[in-house]
Amino acid sequence: MTLTLKAILAAAVCALPLTAEAEITVTDAYARAASTNAKSGAAFFVIQNTGTEDDQLIDARSDVAAKVELHTHIADGNGVMQMRRDEDGFPAPANGTHALARGGDHVMFMGLKEPFDQGKIIHVTLVFEKAGEIEVDIPVDLERQDAHGAMQHGNMEHGKMDHGKMAN
Repeated sequence: MTLTLKAILAAAVCALPLTAEAEITVTDAYARAASTNAKSGAAFFVIQNTGTEDDQLIDARSDVAAKVELHTHIADGNGVMQMRRDEDGFPAPANGTHALARGGDHVMFMGLKEPFDQGKIIHVTLVFEKAGEIEVDIPVDLERQDAHGAMQHGNMEHGKMDHGKMAN
């Protein structure tokens, strides 16, 4: 009887579906601020998930700012783009990519503790729902041009925006 029980347990374990964890990499990363005196900045990059399961970027942390949030741009009823915190985070589709870019999804740094000088390296912890925490070093590139013609995030007056009143 013991042999039969072992055989049943072994068969049950073999019958369980194989699950692969999300395999996340971050590429083409850069950070910027509107000016060296700006009180806020943003980071942009491409999330690549080579795993077989969808994942979700749910948080970001860094010591460079008083507050770090995931933000996106949404068109209001009049077609005007408004920047808002995205509490759900950003998808990292299985075997796919998700680009964080100007005029769209990005990591927002509010209350910068020191200027985003050209070439500075910003240490950021990205938190994924399944993959967990991923540490990334993101270079500040104030000269980088938006390749897709999206709204120039760097030209926004972030220093004068009241992020606390932004709709969630």
